[in-house]
Amino acid sequence: MTAEPGPTPDFGYHLPGDRIARYPAERRDESRLLVAPRSGGALRHLAFRDLPGLMRPGDLLVVNESRVLPVRLLGAKPTGARAEVLLLRPAAEEGAAGDGRPAPNHLWEALVRPGGKLKPGRTVVVAPDLVVHIVGSTPDHGRIVRIESPLPLEEALERHGRVPLPPYLRRQDEPLDRARYQTVYARTPGSVAAPTAGLHFTRALMETLEAGGVDIARVTLHVGVATFRPPGPPGSDPRGPGEERYHIPREAAAQVAATRARRGRRGRRGRVWAVGTTVVRTLESAADGRGGVRAGSGTTDLFIRPPFDFQVVDALVTNFHLPHSSLIMLVAAFAGHERTMAVYREAIKRRYRFYSYGDAMVVS
Repeated sequence: MTAEPGPTPDFGYHLPGDRIARYPAERRDESRLLVAPRSGGALRHLAFRDLPGLMRPGDLLVVNESRVLPVRLLGAKPTGARAEVLLLRPAAEEGAAGDGRPAPNHLWEALVRPGGKLKPGRTVVVAPDLVVHIVGSTPDHGRIVRIESPLPLEEALERHGRVPLPPYLRRQDEPLDRARYQTVYARTPGSVAAPTAGLHFTRALMETLEAGGVDIARVTLHVGVATFRPPGPPGSDPRGPGEERYHIPREAAAQVAATRARRGRRGRRGRVWAVGTTVVRTLESAADGRGGVRAGSGTTDLFIRPPFDFQVVDALVTNFHLPHSSLIMLVAAFAGHERTMAVYREAIKRRYRFYSYGDAMVVS
């Protein structure tokens, strides 16, 4: 059960601009890893490839299989003026597949630029075989668009879309981002931003974990538009992560239950490790009240902030997040506010790299 939040603590910090990782590390698992025990023990400074040494046989690693779609569409109005459309999610959920895939329609919610001139009735030509029609507006100043293409939608996006990098990277997407702004286990298309804690994993690292007795479960939560909205100013009401679609397969729910059942056996104290805040929100949204999770699909707008009673997750792998964001609030709910802010100060002092392409931390 979630306790009623009290006064909002300060989640701000000053980050020098050169600490924002504008490009990924040369190798995924070469990122640095700051280990912060929840008990308040000493911090440790490792490399991400050292993660297997922190896990035990019988632990469960839960990853988010959502795949980033190249949903940033650059085109022009019939007048020749430049225009941009960022697809967010299907405008209607009816017909969505049970595995969390978007509904197979061409009607989407979107953000557009220039917003004042791309009103319903306007058209953006991305390519001869991909045209976007603005057909409506949303209450939060977005648009409803219809995609017109002789190609299957996903093929049209792969051919003409651009990787939707976060604005704070302050650069255009490049060929390397097609692979690196995607986890190696991404399978189900639907996110407009990567579940970035997973970007550090290599296939070899995951094989090492499994060889060491760590089980791996796969769930899906499609990252939504909140990633592109700046946090509110200090002192304002905190902004939640918004509504996002998730799917927990029966196998993953069974793996969580089996991990719980291993607890108490000598040498096999199973812990549930969440790779990223998206996995935390997925598991805690589907908590069954007995330490397990319910299988199935749904949407969640769960806003995890202090105080919060975690029912499923025992350990968290995550990146370093923007100040005042719902993501740093989730970490603080898990690790404690004072502990989290102290860890961030230490990370800045030791020149860790921040945000999507940055380094990682473990709280366990």
